[in-house]
Amino acid sequence: MSFTPKPGDPTWADLYTCDLDRAIAFYGELFGWTAERGGEEFGGYTTLRKDGRAVAGAMSRQDDPGDPYPDRWSIYLDTPNAVETTAKTREAGGNVFVDPMAVGDLGTMAMLADVGGIGVGAWQADTFAGFEAVGVVAEGAWTDHIGVPSWFELMTRTYDESLAFYRDVFDWRDTLTIADTPDFRYSTIHATSPMLGGVLDAGAHLADGVPGAWTIYFGADDVDKSAEQAVALGGSVAMEPMNTPYGRLAGLVDPTGAHFSIGGNAR
Repeated sequence: MSFTPKPGDPTWADLYTCDLDRAIAFYGELFGWTAERGGEEFGGYTTLRKDGRAVAGAMSRQDDPGDPYPDRWSIYLDTPNAVETTAKTREAGGNVFVDPMAVGDLGTMAMLADVGGIGVGAWQADTFAGFEAVGVVAEGAWTDHIGVPSWFELMTRTYDESLAFYRDVFDWRDTLTIADTPDFRYSTIHATSPMLGGVLDAGAHLADGVPGAWTIYFGADDVDKSAEQAVALGGSVAMEPMNTPYGRLAGLVDPTGAHFSIGGNAR
């Protein structure tokens, strides 16, 4: 479906990769994406499209010995004012990695760390609003989802503190708690459909030493076949396909180590 974000919505995602050519080939084969490479004024930033619609970005990794993290997908949340969002981030106990920076006439970006230390971007749109297509996930059914971003999930060890952080910084005012048991605590970003994502208390789900993260789910027509194809293309499977109350899901890793997930209708 077409998409008009509200403040605090996931509005864009991009891949930071050490091998842009290989990433373009991998995701192109897996999801049917085409790549539109940007000019020098944008550092070669690449827009990835599904059926002509912008669904993600990708950029080459810079030589930075101070960056210990692997190749990765980053999620950006919509903000009407990036300067105010960075100020609120500091006030709420987060950190600012990159102060607000204009990206031509497209908009203004900032890179932040939430109260749990998990990276998240902020995007203040000008001529570019973000995703031109997203999938719909409702009551376990996935629609309009093939090859497009469809769900965004924050896995965090600081569940209560993180919910408070995003409510204060990104104005998440209508979150809905759908589970609150010792084994499974989960809140969605919105209380009504279309729901775009949620927050998982991941303390009992992450292995020791594995940090929390924002995760993006791309829609797949057949989750099992897509997982097999990812492996054939040089990627790997981090979580085997499984049926859940929220559809059939799998966790994948691309050829240079960036984690992402896929989802679709249960078999």
